[in-house]
Order: sequence, then structure tokens, then C-alpha cells
Amino acid sequence: MRPPKTINSLMAYMRNQKGIKIDGSTQKRKLRYMGYFHGYKGYRFYGKPSNLFNYTSFNELQAVYSFDMNLKTMMYPKIMFLETTTKNYALEVILKEAKSRRFADIYSKLLTNYKAFPIGNSDYKKAINKRLALRNKVYSAISRDYGSRFVVSHYYDKDQPLPIWAIFEIISLGEFAAFIDCLNQATRKEISKQIGIKTSVDSDGKMLPNMIYTLKDLRNAVAHNNTIFDTRFNTSGINSRIGKYIESETGIKQITFDTIVDYVILISFLLKLLECPKSEIVSYVKEFESIIETFRKSVSISIYSSIVYTDTRNKLKLLKKWL
Repeated sequence: MRPPKTINSLMAYMRNQKGIKIDGSTQKRKLRYMGYFHGYKGYRFYGKPSNLFNYTSFNELQAVYSFDMNLKTMMYPKIMFLETTTKNYALEVILKEAKSRRFADIYSKLLTNYKAFPIGNSDYKKAINKRLALRNKVYSAISRDYGSRFVVSHYYDKDQPLPIWAIFEIISLGEFAAFIDCLNQATRKEISKQIGIKTSVDSDGKMLPNMIYTLKDLRNAVAHNNTIFDTRFNTSGINSRIGKYIESETGIKQITFDTIVDYVILISFLLKLLECPKSEIVSYVKEFESIIETFRKSVSISIYSSIVYTDTRNKLKLLKKWL
């Protein structure tokens, strides 16, 4: 086995084998900040490893890295806000419908989507398995956090069941989406209605969990500092109903979530549904515009157009008009 390369030999490799001009203490320090394996390896391509950027200088690589970091910085607070707010909306409806704060009661009364299907068919079995998996994840989260999170220890040390609002604090965004997915249709539809989703496009109450699933991969990528600029984090597929709904409301076409601008649109759309101040949402969109403009000035047109598609400006123009 060959010994690991030093930072100097990695820089020499980038220069001599990859044709990237990199030298000096400043660029060495920036490569260390970025990381060779997490940084250079992750930012040398877009979409898939075969789509390599034709970098000629370290400054271009640094610009792509900075673009990605700036996107994560602007998106994380909004995603956290949406996670907290949608959980609070769901809690209000769940507590009203279940007339109980206990997970066991909610599990038996409301997490009954499986009953919508004939016993024994494939959809019924999938729904049962999802429901059982959700229960296991909830209890696993409680076990994991006992002794380390006050909200869990507080109730268990008093020999009391953890209330549903405390459970919502400790489950992940993906687990929350599964929770909504497992609710019976009437409860799902009521939550969607309270959030502002049109009932005409949400006859089964699945629009909200589908939106949350879509945000979940982005949220995890941002939280774990993974690359997001080319939406490579999206590995689970996205329900096409989301794009069609947003297109019909905003007039923006081709919302496929293949590019990061579509996630900016989804976040903005949800913020408006939740009646956040228009000025705040417009400011968020303008921040994205500023980030891509800075990026445009920092790289070649071939690199820029590989990441920021030609319809981006028109999408943002229509988004601001709708807002």
C-alpha cells in the first residue's frame, strides 16, 4: 500500500495530473479549509462523477466550493423554520383529533392509513410496514435520547409517557414525513388545509408529506455539510405532483428539482403558504440571486452554465412576480 500523500504532493498532483494551477501558502491554506477528499474530490464534478469540470485554476474550484457553502448558509435557517412550523401545525390538528397527547393513543386512533386498503393487498402491507417502522423509530429515538436530552429524561424519570410534542422534537424530518404519511386521510387533509395547501390538488392529503420528503434530503445534506449545488443529494425520487402544483400556482414551468433553484422555489412557496411576510421571502430570493451573480463573475461560462441553467433567471423573475 502506498503511503498517503502530503498536502504538498496533493497540490503537485492537482497541478501536474489535473492541470489546475495551485501554489503558494494562501491556496494551500484554502485547500486545507476545504479538504482535499471532501472538498476537491466532491467539487471536481457536477451531477455524477463522469461530468468533470474543466478547471484551469484553483480559484475556479474555490468559487464552486464557496457557491455551495453560501447556498447552505442561506437555506439552513429557512428549512429549520419550515420543519418547526409544519410540526406545530400538525400538532394542533393531531391533539384535537386524538384528544390525547400520548403516542400510543395517536398510534391506534390516527396512524391508521393502512385501513384505506383492502386487507392483504400490496398497498395494505406497505402501509402496515411503514406504520410499524415508524413506531420502532419513535421508540428508538426515545431510547437514544434518554439521559442526554432533558425533555426525554424529564418524563421517563417521572414514569410518564413522552407527550407527542416532545416526540416531534426528537424525530428527524424524514421520520416526521413518515408520521404524516401514516395518518388517516381525514387528518392528513386537515393538516394540509391548515397549512394552506389547496384541497383541489390534494384529495388524498399526500401533498404535505411529499413536500417534506423532498426537503428532507436537502436538509440532511446541508446539516452534514454535503454538496448541494447540483442536487446530487436527491437520491429517493420526487413526486411529480409537487412540481405541477407549484407550476399551476406560480406560472413557473419545468419545476423538476434537477436544479437548486427549484428548491429555492419550493421553500419560498411553503413560506408564502404559511403567511410569512412577503418582504422576508423576497429578500430570501434576492439573496439567492446575489449568490449566483457572484458565482457567475468568478468562473468560466462553461462551469457556470453547467450548474445554473438558462431558465433560472426567468424562474426567479416569475417567482418574485407571484410573491
